[in-house]
Amino acid sequence: MIPVSYLPSVNAVLNSLSALLLLVGYLFIRRGKVWAHRLFMLSALTASTLFLISYLTYHFQVGSVPFQGQGWIRWIYFTILISHTILAAVIVPLVLLTLFRALKGNFERHKRIARWTLPLWLYVSVTGVVVYWMLYRL
Repeated sequence: MIPVSYLPSVNAVLNSLSALLLLVGYLFIRRGKVWAHRLFMLSALTASTLFLISYLTYHFQVGSVPFQGQGWIRWIYFTILISHTILAAVIVPLVLLTLFRALKGNFERHKRIARWTLPLWLYVSVTGVVVYWMLYRL
């Protein structure tokens, strides 16, 4: 069992892994490698799901962790945090809809929504790591 105190670091690793898997999955579909694209995108979904479970477990046990930074860095942190939080709520149904369209074989509609889903999902994954570094490492 992983100690609760390790979960923020685990979360950052899972977010980083998700971003990497998303990028590689995108590169595969650009090269016409549908099977590899599917594998990497489902792996990104798995990493993001594990992140969400770990994140909720941590905050259920620890609660909210206040940001300790002062001055201009505080404005930067909260700007990133607010955009990250809003888009994290939006991305869940967007990812599920994108996945549903792909699994149904509706690739034209999948492609249209994936053009929005991918950059937003990447943003949420990357800013999740940024929030972690600012909250736990500054």
